[in-house]
Amino acid sequence: MMMDAGGCVEQGKNIITAAKHVNNRVRYANKTIKKNNRSSSSCKKMRREAVFPRVPEVLQQLFVSCREIFKGPGTVPPASDVNKLRGILDKMKAGDVGLSKNLHFFKARGAVKGTPRVTCTTIYQCDEFSLCIFFLPEAAVIPLHNHPGMTVFSKLLLGTMHIKSYDWVDPIDTKNDTTPSPQLRLARLKANSAYTAPCDTSVLYPTTGGNIHEFTAVTPCAVLDVMGPPYSKDDGRDCSFYKDFPYWDHEDGGTRRVSEEEGECYGWLQEIEAPKGAEMDRIEYLGPQIK
Repeated sequence: MMMDAGGCVEQGKNIITAAKHVNNRVRYANKTIKKNNRSSSSCKKMRREAVFPRVPEVLQQLFVSCREIFKGPGTVPPASDVNKLRGILDKMKAGDVGLSKNLHFFKARGAVKGTPRVTCTTIYQCDEFSLCIFFLPEAAVIPLHNHPGMTVFSKLLLGTMHIKSYDWVDPIDTKNDTTPSPQLRLARLKANSAYTAPCDTSVLYPTTGGNIHEFTAVTPCAVLDVMGPPYSKDDGRDCSFYKDFPYWDHEDGGTRRVSEEEGECYGWLQEIEAPKGAEMDRIEYLGPQIK
């Protein structure tokens, strides 16, 4: 993945450091900038412009709105604020965070051997919210996982991604006669489709909207996630992973009477240990610096 000079770059004296995608990993490559005979003042101006690229208005607007809207753990933004953030994200383009569909990462085919790994970079994070970008090579998967106590906005910036998501039928984890196994919980399927950028922003809530979801890259893609509040193991918001089973694989003895067609709208979820596919590579964000 190679970042444009107008995007994720960091300049030293005569060196620009850029993120480059190689074999589904991200490393840093150096590119030398030739000196010229311009005046000292002109060179200083160029360095200032390169080190401090102009922040796109929509990215700054997103950041400011997040600071106003997210109030910390235990709170969910009201519908008016959700619509405001969704409206901002719907306008965002890949270039607003320094990405382009012409980057090598989004054109690579068949270069990755073994299980593709996901790469993540954090634009900003505080106790109230976080802004992160996830890069998924073709066929990479972010396994089925949850967002406890969180409201999450996902904006697909580039590529095509398949999203599968569930909500618990009973949000309260209690044992009852309709559960075929204490390790299984019934969930309602909320989404099971492929999406191609540009598309509308998706929103999930602590107990609705597809809080438990899985991302699969149909093509190399990038998705921006706004999470409020972010994951925090110390605060009880650790990530859990799940394996899903078709509803008819574990019938509940007839206590829940559904038709064959309705059964397609349900699934049984079993919590599992974090799979190997959940491991991610992390890189420094070198795009426009919001403040």
